Amino acid sequence: MKKGKTAVIVGAQWGDEGKGKIVDVLSQNFQVVARYAGGHNAGHTVIINGKKFILQLVPSGILRSGCRSVIGNGVVFDPIAFLKEVGNLRDAGVEVGGNLFISNRAHVILPYHRMIELASENAPGRVKIGTTSRGIGPAYEDKMGRRGLRVADLLDLKLLKTHIENACREKNMIAHALFNSEPLDADKMYEEYATVSAKIAPFVCDTAALLNRALAEGQSIVFEGAQGTMLDIDHGTYPFVTSSSATSGGAVTGTGVPPNAIDTVIGVTKAYCTRVGGGPFPSEALDAAGDLLRTRGSEFGAVTGRPRRCGWMDLPLLRYAGMINGISWLVVTKLDVLDEFAEIPVCLGYKIDGKKAEEIPAQDSGFGKIECIYQKMPGWRTSTQGITHLEKLPKAAREYLSFLERESGARVGVVSTGPGREQTIFVEEFAAKLKELTGSVTKAQARK
Repeated sequence: MKKGKTAVIVGAQWGDEGKGKIVDVLSQNFQVVARYAGGHNAGHTVIINGKKFILQLVPSGILRSGCRSVIGNGVVFDPIAFLKEVGNLRDAGVEVGGNLFISNRAHVILPYHRMIELASENAPGRVKIGTTSRGIGPAYEDKMGRRGLRVADLLDLKLLKTHIENACREKNMIAHALFNSEPLDADKMYEEYATVSAKIAPFVCDTAALLNRALAEGQSIVFEGAQGTMLDIDHGTYPFVTSSSATSGGAVTGTGVPPNAIDTVIGVTKAYCTRVGGGPFPSEALDAAGDLLRTRGSEFGAVTGRPRRCGWMDLPLLRYAGMINGISWLVVTKLDVLDEFAEIPVCLGYKIDGKKAEEIPAQDSGFGKIECIYQKMPGWRTSTQGITHLEKLPKAAREYLSFLERESGARVGVVSTGPGREQTIFVEEFAAKLKELTGSVTKAQARK
């Protein structure tokens, strides 16, 4: 049997690029969607027939019947948040049983992780990263410190009790000494999570075996990233980053498939730039234009509701994301947000201390010295919302997309012109690539 094909979908900016919608649209062609990093700090918003779904842990593929969804070992897993999300999906009529699987090797977020993160983020003298305080970072710290609790361990009640008793003793001492926090009750925590354990058990399996078996059987898999390249723990704007491998390499380590199983990488970028929380943002628009981008783009976090910082397309960062991830195809989202602008600035390059910079700075202090070199592209001043054919876009909008394609070095394969599934343009060559990957193509994807 022919081996199955795969695609990795990654954020090419600071997250919030619209990956949820794109995974949802593409999952119609793939048999499996696998999430490989992050936790319930990542929110994917999908709108289907006007109904909004906000997914935090569950992969977007769950909204497609017949598509299996996998939460991989690279994810940090909050079982209570998961059960709440599953309950909401069932209430909305989404079939979950038999379609959703959790890795037995994923690490579990427990209440003391949230306690430590919240206290640490608010500690005097601490550089505020802008975390969601949901325990993501401390859970990854325990994972790397080899003192974490995995999903398989959550199901072993004897081990769970011992782990919670020991962890609470240690974490309560640390939190009290450093932050004067109130202690957590180990017995109460055990009772709650022992109950949760039984509810989680039907979803748990060896997902690495599941995914590799699916590939061997000829099934196609799309790997769903969380956050974006510039939030990657290694390659992002450190320390203003997330705690996991958000780049395409994380798809391998975060699910257990081999590197040679990855066939193509699809990068998702907005037609402009946003980021949430603190940290560098060279092309940020701190003026009325930035406010207009935020208003038109409804730029508020799906999980936190925080207003996003807004600015212009940053080509040096887009090229960097292409290099780090091996991006072959670009998905450009929210093109319609730019409809009202007479001119659209694009950052072509950087100057640092008056000299043209060829590489992205490694330090936050280096970003602080950046002077963006801008080129103003003509706007189109007409609505593009809901357009589904490339040739029906205004000429200036098509030229803007061609410019991004030339400057980034990756092909533009998909353009999103609104939040709904149907508000999507598929470029003919990309539709052909999808057919090669999955053996199928939808009518929408066959449109030019």
